[in-house]
Amino acid sequence: MKRTAIFGAAGTVLTGVLVAGSLTSPVANAGERSSHRSAVSAEQRAAIGVKIAAARAATTGIHWKDCPADWGLEKPIQCGYVTVPLDYAKPHGRTIKIAVDRVGNTGTASERQGALLYNPGGPGGSGMRFPRRVTTKAPLWQKTAKAYDFVGFDPRGVGRSAPISCVDPQEFVKGPKLDPVPDSEADKRVQRKLAAKYARGCAERSGDMLPHMTTPNTARDLDVIRAALGEKRLNFIGVSYGTYLGGVYATLFPTHVRRMVVDSVVNPSQEKIWYQANLDQDVAFEMRWTDWKKWVARYDSVYHIGNTPAKVQRQWEKLRATAKKNPIGGAVGPAELLGFFQSAPYYDSAWTEVASVWSAYLAGDHKPLIEAAGPDMSNIKGNIASENGNAVYTAVECADAKWPTSWRKWDRDNTKLHRDHPFLTWSNAWMNLPCATWEGPQYNPVNVASHRGLGKVLIVQSTRDAATPYEGAVELHKRLKGSRLITEKDAGSHGVTTELNPCINKRVDAYLLHGTVDAKDVVCGPHATPKPEGTAKAKAPLAAERVVR
Repeated sequence: MKRTAIFGAAGTVLTGVLVAGSLTSPVANAGERSSHRSAVSAEQRAAIGVKIAAARAATTGIHWKDCPADWGLEKPIQCGYVTVPLDYAKPHGRTIKIAVDRVGNTGTASERQGALLYNPGGPGGSGMRFPRRVTTKAPLWQKTAKAYDFVGFDPRGVGRSAPISCVDPQEFVKGPKLDPVPDSEADKRVQRKLAAKYARGCAERSGDMLPHMTTPNTARDLDVIRAALGEKRLNFIGVSYGTYLGGVYATLFPTHVRRMVVDSVVNPSQEKIWYQANLDQDVAFEMRWTDWKKWVARYDSVYHIGNTPAKVQRQWEKLRATAKKNPIGGAVGPAELLGFFQSAPYYDSAWTEVASVWSAYLAGDHKPLIEAAGPDMSNIKGNIASENGNAVYTAVECADAKWPTSWRKWDRDNTKLHRDHPFLTWSNAWMNLPCATWEGPQYNPVNVASHRGLGKVLIVQSTRDAATPYEGAVELHKRLKGSRLITEKDAGSHGVTTELNPCINKRVDAYLLHGTVDAKDVVCGPHATPKPEGTAKAKAPLAAERVVR
């Protein structure tokens, strides 16, 4: 689950069923009730509808052409659209267009194994830059590129696929926002009003889309894209929320899966989606924040922030207090600081950047921090994308599951959690609180599970991931029979398959290229820990591995 850097998920982020692998009835609005019969018939209509849409797409195909100049996708990447029903229960009704792009395989015709689709997470992330892994010759993907066309897409509601919106984008990014950590009950009341206002804004600006902004519908879109590409079975890589999308797809369309890699896994338990998953995320972020503070302290001779984690923490609290009293550069308050600093617990690749910016600030140069954490009001295109991503995140998570409506529960759970896990807890709560007053339907989550015809799924996960705690990979592994789990031990970067770790990389290649997996689950050592620029290169513990017996 990918959290946006703007607070208003995943944030982010980042549950029984009547028919396995299908949505149950929506939560009835006031004065309405849904019967078992109507729920099953709706599911059956959606199942029929996706077959109709896929058959139509297989006949129509995709009209590929050079991508528009303002999409930022260079030749030989091509772009197109796939038409899907807004409501799969009404396949002949209103339709929307899903934006897709591709670059052909770099190997010979005999080496080609079809199309490989990708989702980077969110909900709300765009996969349209995936083909650039080929055009930019990203080293880890060159073997796979010989065999596959790389295909990206904007999920429904995202980017160029019938985008939704909840507020004016310029207002959305404007800073400074309220400190997410409340000092009083009055602060909480203000945040509650803002969350309710945001939910109303979603209904007012995008109400016609909200009932259909669900993970199962995105999975159905994925199957229609598969058909439009002329593929009998799907090859798919999903990261973060993309793992949940993959799990739902595997549940709904088990015989349509050829190869599936899920990386940094959302816990698919119905009891976790999505309220509890976000609480679990808060605990994991605190753990990884501590990891980073230890790293910063180790390199105090470079950054001069503090030579113990406790001193680093005190500097963080001082920085927050300063920004709260007088926003840095007039726009960077505690919320904006968190939006920037949370990238360190997310990704190892951000460790040096965040530490360097902080170090410069302490040395008297505030400009790097203002540029990194502050809003760029001139970047209208980027601000539209940020607002859209947050809108989709909220719409999908609110629709996918029933959320608590009692403020007493939200307050009790987050107050308790904040005591020991203060880094992210309250900001995550406010980001998700619109779901408590959501004006669209809320459904019961899919019971993610194996069904006849599903082959081996490859699961990759680090043990100290902040955004998607390790337990999620274990849970998905249990639910998808025959799946294989590769664990990166003592590592925590979110998105393992983009890291250089031969123990993992060679297994992902073997699976995608040959369909082979180890006889047992595998535990790999961590990838190399980042080093500040100018220091000695680390000896990466890349070869460490053991097969679980």
